[in-house]
Amino acid sequence: MTMVQVADPLSVPENAPEHCPGTESELAGKSEACAGCENQAICASNLPKLPDPSLPLIRDRMANVKRKILVLSGKGGVGKSTFTAQLGWAFAADEQTQTGIMDVDICGPSIPTILGIASEQVHSSSSGWSPVYVQDNLGVMSVGFMLPSARDAVMWRGPKKNGLISQFLKDVDWGDLDYLVIDTPPGTSDEHLSVVQFLKESGIDGAVLITTPQEVALQDVRREIDFCRKVGIRVLGLVENMSGFVCPSCRTESQIFKPSTGGGKKLAADMGVELLGCVPLDPRIGKSADYGVSFLDEYPESPASIAYLNIIDRIKRILGD
Repeated sequence: MTMVQVADPLSVPENAPEHCPGTESELAGKSEACAGCENQAICASNLPKLPDPSLPLIRDRMANVKRKILVLSGKGGVGKSTFTAQLGWAFAADEQTQTGIMDVDICGPSIPTILGIASEQVHSSSSGWSPVYVQDNLGVMSVGFMLPSARDAVMWRGPKKNGLISQFLKDVDWGDLDYLVIDTPPGTSDEHLSVVQFLKESGIDGAVLITTPQEVALQDVRREIDFCRKVGIRVLGLVENMSGFVCPSCRTESQIFKPSTGGGKKLAADMGVELLGCVPLDPRIGKSADYGVSFLDEYPESPASIAYLNIIDRIKRILGD
């Protein structure tokens, strides 16, 4: 493996607090995270804010990417990474469609396992880091490829996470892509803000939000929708995972997580977003993820596969593809 040194963006001092807004931010020296920082007085001064030097490099690299899609969820464990993988596999089913998946869930990188490439490594060349390829037209980049073992915890503060995301965007040789699908961690924190900041010149085509029927998950998705609206990200729609249970033997569907407050359908109506579809829980989805194979290819007859494909077709139509 080629060891790679992760550099923090120039806009974030090396000794910055965990949620440092960056020296170029209007909140520099003024946010709660700045309290007690030795650079607070300098950042809060009226000195001109320097632009992030990585932005032009990211813009140049992203110029060859046609569509950039975020997959978001306020709550963990709702199937966000699994959906990202199915979305990537579905796009790449067309051999003429070049697809990339960027895993920015720094502390919980599950994409390599779900795609069956957890043992692979990242290599660098004169053109940058090379993605790990699942197949000829499906490349992946994740911090999971850079860890000594799957047991190693990633204990990074915000600036170092931001630095790696910047490098994923400016230093990875993605080539010409039709779709770049970005898998994010739960919540609305450093990683999300960094992606928005780094892609502000290149543009984000939209976000797909993942939920489950329970109110505890819906609450967090409401916050995620609010986040998207505040930072100007188009919400392509909402997907409700684990919407019922499919028996692998008889293929009948029953309800496991009762939508006590109306589930994804009511949330979409209340928040003015589109419900892209509902994916029933099929235990073979988890099995496919564990073995790193495409659920859509292995079990095309499953109601969950049919739901996935209908949702993905709808995403393409919304994007005009």
